[in-house]
Amino acid sequence: MGEQTDLHENRFARLARFVLTHRRRVIAVWVVLFIAGGVGAANVSHRLTYDFSLPGQPGYDTARQITRLYGNGGDVDPSIAVITVPAGQHVSDQAGALAAATARLAAQEPRVRLVDAGAAPPDAGRFVTADGRTTFVLMFTAQERGLGAPSAPAHAVDALRALVPPGDQVQLTGLQQLSSGASSSGPGVLIETLIGGAGALAVLAFVFASLLALVPLLIAAVAILTTLLVILALTYVANVSFVVEFLVSLVGLGVAIDYSLLIVTRWREERHRGASNEDAVMRAMATAGRAVMLSGLTVAIGLVSLIVLPVPALRSVGYGGMLIPLVSVIVALTLLPALLGGIGPRVDWPRVRDERRASPGWTRWAQVVVARRRLSAVVAIALLAVLLVPVFSLTTGETSAAALARSGEAHGAYSRLRAGGVPSGVLTPIEVLVRSDAAPATLRTLSAVPGVAYAVRSRSPRWSRDGTTDLLAIPAAETVNSSSLQVVRATRAAIDGRPGVIGVAGDGAIELDYQHAVFGSFPLMFALIALLTIALLARAFRSIVLAVKAVVLNLISMGAAFGLMTWFWQDGHGSQAVFGISATGAITFWVPLMVFAFLFGLSMDYEVFILSRVREEYERTGSTDQAVITGLGRTGRLVTSAALILFLAFACMAAAPDTDIKVLATGLGAGILLDATIVRALLLPALVATFGRWNWWMPTPVARVLRIEPAPLTVAGS
Repeated sequence: MGEQTDLHENRFARLARFVLTHRRRVIAVWVVLFIAGGVGAANVSHRLTYDFSLPGQPGYDTARQITRLYGNGGDVDPSIAVITVPAGQHVSDQAGALAAATARLAAQEPRVRLVDAGAAPPDAGRFVTADGRTTFVLMFTAQERGLGAPSAPAHAVDALRALVPPGDQVQLTGLQQLSSGASSSGPGVLIETLIGGAGALAVLAFVFASLLALVPLLIAAVAILTTLLVILALTYVANVSFVVEFLVSLVGLGVAIDYSLLIVTRWREERHRGASNEDAVMRAMATAGRAVMLSGLTVAIGLVSLIVLPVPALRSVGYGGMLIPLVSVIVALTLLPALLGGIGPRVDWPRVRDERRASPGWTRWAQVVVARRRLSAVVAIALLAVLLVPVFSLTTGETSAAALARSGEAHGAYSRLRAGGVPSGVLTPIEVLVRSDAAPATLRTLSAVPGVAYAVRSRSPRWSRDGTTDLLAIPAAETVNSSSLQVVRATRAAIDGRPGVIGVAGDGAIELDYQHAVFGSFPLMFALIALLTIALLARAFRSIVLAVKAVVLNLISMGAAFGLMTWFWQDGHGSQAVFGISATGAITFWVPLMVFAFLFGLSMDYEVFILSRVREEYERTGSTDQAVITGLGRTGRLVTSAALILFLAFACMAAAPDTDIKVLATGLGAGILLDATIVRALLLPALVATFGRWNWWMPTPVARVLRIEPAPLTVAGS
């Protein structure tokens, strides 16, 4: 109770006093950073990377060697030019003209490697559909920066249209083109953030019913632009993934508003109880400010754990994303009390809500949960168990071609190939780099691998360089997810150790690398998160039970979120109706890790908000049941409002054109809503009420390590 009653001994109250004493200077510093961030934000996107390299992994290293030797391919799926001759004609009738057209195209596009019927005898028939009217050309290009389809294939196809005989139709398809769909542009990060801000303002207007609703938005704006300024500086010393820009703008909007919401509400509560404005600011900081710091640290822990993954892009999301909560905490603990100490009372108008009492609705809800604690826990666990079931069929990989574009040129061209008997594996050929003298024997071996439709060696000189040859094995089915990679494993096994074989590359090989690198490191990542979070929460709440329970509840919450994501996207129950995208068949390998890292910290926000107040009320009353009722009555509206704001931010993020970003956004949004409702509003209070005095147990050995007072089970409490 010392922190609650003696403001002179509370570090957050002392910080508030310092800020109030130097209010104008503090505001001036943040104004300068806000302006600098606004100027620098325009340059951030140009300095972000789109690289998902995997140094040290066999498929990636082979892909890099292919790119170095040939200038393209390796880890970039080919684009496919689909040529259809007029009705009544046959591809064989134009064989010479088409071969000449592709030869001229190859001369015009020296950075593009082509494989067509003319370049791959005796397998020329493999490049013609069953009806004889359509042929195709595989075009390998270098990786290009940014989202959407690369531009080089589009330029090559434009040139090809001018070279083929009159009347021939030329269309472009491939995984890149299918994933771009009819449009490769979305509303943009700025527009998404503004839309999310408008939704947040509507929620804040309901929560505060006064002009105070504008204050959290101002804090969020300063936090976002300042974080982008720090990210810009970081790009000069390290690579930062493009994903960070989405997350800074939209997650930053959510967490900065969350933290402001907690502090402003507590400030308002203290003022309505009769405290002076300065005392109200200091008391709000002494209580809610402490919870904000704790919350920010838990979010940062979830993100910084990504640095243990041997994937530079995901590591950059870890250290770049970690800045979001940390900067938001600093802004909320300095700029916000400065504003409240000055204009706070003037913008708290009209004073419709009375904060002297806890929310009647949430208080009644908490009373029901506490009175029916075991039933409430059983109901919550049953609901979460149902949502968990689909997660056991979670498949990682890329989105299947069937779930990508459902209209447009790319879809039409791909459908024409599939209808003509061309295997879907043509989208994801396996590249095998060998010494040229070993190419014939390796080609025969590849042709016999189960799951390989056919193997091709192009006679074009661009496919042999510096004593090496790049062979292609076309799988019978696209190798885009963990359920279709057996053919890649079989290929590796068939040629492993054979003379002259350098390595296997291509989409499937890279997928295997990611599975090994990312998911093989997941136990270490989880252990890091769990240990740091338990230590932090155990020290903050002075309870080992509450800390362990928080981590367990987070795991259950995330499992349910993964289940929903699997059911909605992978199995396609709603993705078509909401986004016009059919079942993806898999979740891209990096999305579950990102959802885990962000959702672990973000959902812990609500645990911290609720338990901080429950602990405070327990110290005041000595009754666990009363602490749960009052704590949830005071924080229930805040938690649900904060969750709704974050959900709206992620809903805006889901408007991005990239399917993976949509999956990430919906996974985070669904997880936030589940966590704030079933987990924190039902299961959490039911379990705390059930545990009774066990909640406040802190064994002496653990307390000694954490340097806090022990709390044996003889402590009174109900």
